[in-house]
Amino acid sequence: MKKILILALSLIIGQTALAQNTKADVEALERKRFAAQVSKDFDFLEKVFADDLVYTHSSGKQDNKQAYIQSIRDGKSVYDKIDVEEIIVRDYGKTAVVNGKVTITQGTASGKPTILPLRYTVVYNKNGKKGWQLNTWQSLKLVN
Repeated sequence: MKKILILALSLIIGQTALAQNTKADVEALERKRFAAQVSKDFDFLEKVFADDLVYTHSSGKQDNKQAYIQSIRDGKSVYDKIDVEEIIVRDYGKTAVVNGKVTITQGTASGKPTILPLRYTVVYNKNGKKGWQLNTWQSLKLVN
């Protein structure tokens, strides 16, 4: 009986440690993705975005993976700076859901930078050898 109890406790502790690792890994990946959007690291974005990506902008416009990456290349989606204010990761095994808050600085309008505060939800799925990939982004503008 004592061995079973020790084994069960070991499994629980092991799963908790794995969940913490997943949360840390996904949070780090999320921060790296934001940096890649600013620096236009298209190789990284190609890897982190799943082929079936659905990217819903705060305007309601939707892009797939190719269209979204192309919009960054073409300067339609501009990210001069992304300040991460909050990232909360929930681990569901091979799926992680992220809720967060960022402030995006984009270009200039009338000589002033455009500031876009957003709340967002992201869904990552663990995809075999490809690792964590972003499948869904949806955001909304915050009103001051």
